[in-house]
This record gives sequence, structure tokens and C-alpha cells, in this order.
Amino acid sequence: MAALVSTPGVWNARDTTPPEIEAALLKLMSDRSADGKVHVPARVLNLVVISDREWKGEISNRLDRIGHDNPARTIMVVVEEGKQNLDASAMLVNEQSTEPGVESVFRERVEIHCGMDHLSHLDTIVYPVLASEVGTVVWSPHGHPEAIDAMRDIASSILIDSLEEPDARVALRRTVELAGHADVIDLAWLRSTPWRERVAAAFDPPTWRPALTEISKVIVRMHPGSAISALLWLGWLSSRLGWEVSPVDIDSPGDKTGVVHSSHGPIELLLTDDESMPVPGLSGVTIETSSGLSISLDRGVGGLTARRSTSSQDTSEWSVIGASRGEDGILAHGVTNAMLPDPLFRPARAAASKMAG
Repeated sequence: MAALVSTPGVWNARDTTPPEIEAALLKLMSDRSADGKVHVPARVLNLVVISDREWKGEISNRLDRIGHDNPARTIMVVVEEGKQNLDASAMLVNEQSTEPGVESVFRERVEIHCGMDHLSHLDTIVYPVLASEVGTVVWSPHGHPEAIDAMRDIASSILIDSLEEPDARVALRRTVELAGHADVIDLAWLRSTPWRERVAAAFDPPTWRPALTEISKVIVRMHPGSAISALLWLGWLSSRLGWEVSPVDIDSPGDKTGVVHSSHGPIELLLTDDESMPVPGLSGVTIETSSGLSISLDRGVGGLTARRSTSSQDTSEWSVIGASRGEDGILAHGVTNAMLPDPLFRPARAAASKMAG
């Protein structure tokens, strides 16, 4: 039998069951509605997060920092080695203080502690606690693919980070596999957003658009081991410009080379490691054309440094301030994408998969 500890707005139990957790959450909301106020949950989705016990505090802090912009019923599954039973807590957190009779907004937080053996059937544990009228996003930042596999048929979206997989081919295969069950939101893709936006903006003026048909070489500079980031960015560029892609030599220990084809001829690809890059991801990109135009973007202090050179040796340089969202911004962007998936990701991933062979 569950050992219960209850305070106003909070419920805790040891050795409990999923139906008991569901009943406790419903009772908390029922008690809240009995005080004469109008109470509304701040909820547009279910967010299921699977975290190792030792990293629970860090993950909780990240969720707190993005919570205001991404209201959800948050269900944190805390995994403990050797644990055999379920412990759980549930709480309703006020968003603001209100006068009697005025609408009050609250958030729902559920925490379930389980063992490794529970992960293969995690759907049966979590399903009773989900709000049925909204979609469900699943994120497992510490691996546990068996938990994702258990949840993928009841999830509307799965949040992953392909950069956590050292093998780009394995990462892309896993993404394609999961995409057969739910929308996949890849944080590695979202980290390339500033690079995609700034390259698109560089060619947006009508004066520069004809240069898109003259591209002859694309160089990507990246943190060593971030080939997946480069492939996804190149996949985006290829799919948007209609290039015919072929395998890139991603197994090369040094610079990685490849060729794609446009209707105007071959385009050389070069992926080069940047040993000075302090974090995973891209450090710079350069696009060259047959007419002598060159456009480069590189990481700089506070944003990106852009540089354009023409065949007449005219060079201009400017800074793009605040281009990076930071890791919390990337996570918040990922949860938002779960509600509005990016239609550009699927064709970019398909092109990246062909490049990876």
C-alpha cells in the first residue's frame, strides 16, 4: 500500500501505482476549484522528461527556465538503478496571485521515480497521468532508448539530440526510425537555425539571388565530431536549392570532402574540423561562386561575423548580434517545434542521410 504524505497543493507517495497518481492529480485540481476561484491549468501539451537521478536537479532547472514560454503538464520520470517500486509526487504551482473570483493560472508537475526495469513498459506507467486533450512530447536527455521506444506510439513528438550520438549514420538512422511513429524534433537541427537564417538573408536581396545558381564550393567549419551538424545544414541547403546529393567521405580522419550537383554543374563540399571550437556544432560556413563572390559566416563575440567579398576584391564585414539562442533557448525552441514542426527538417534529413551513405 502506498505511504502518503499530503500538504495543500502537493501530494507524495511511496510504493504507489499509476492509477493512484492519476487520482491524486485529479483530487488536487478538484480541491483547487473548491475555494471559490476560477482556476485554469497553463497547459498546451504534456511534456514527459526521462532523467537519471543524479542529473534531476539540472534538468528541473532547465525546465523551470523554459516553462513560462512553454506551458505544459510536466511529467518527470526519474530513473534510479536497482529501484523496484514507484514513488511519485504531484503538485499544482500558481503562476500568479489573484483576487477572489479572478481567473488563476497554475502549472501541473508530476514526478515519478522508477527503476531501469520499468523503462521497457514506461508507456503503461505514464499514460494514465497524461492530459488526454493535448499532444505529448517525450525527451530523454540521458539516453535510455528503450524508454523512447516504449513511448513512441503514444507520443505526438519526440525530442532528440543527434549530437549525442558520435556516429552520424547511426544518428540519422535512429531519427528516420522514430519518424515512422511520431514527429521528431532534433536539437542538432535547431542549433543550425542561425546559420540557415543568415545564409538565406545574405542571398535574399534581388541583387544577390542570381549567385545561388553560380555556387561552386561550400565549406563548413565545425567542432571535431560534429559531422551530423554539418550534414543537416548541407542537407537543408541542398534540399532548398534542388541539388542532387551523393555520399560525403565522413569517415576521413581529416577534412571530409564530397560533391553535389546542381543543374549548372558540380559543387565541391569541404567539411573541416575547427580545433578551437569550444562546444559541439558549427563554427563557420563559406559559400563561393564561379563568378568570384564569397560569403562567410563565423562565430564571434555576441553573435556571428559575416563577410562578403566580390570578384572586384570589394569586401564588406558586419556583425550579426544575438544569433545564438543558448542551450535553454534551443530546448525552448524544440518544445515549441513540437507544436509546430518545421517542414524543412524532413527534406534536409533525407538529403543528409544520402550524404552519410
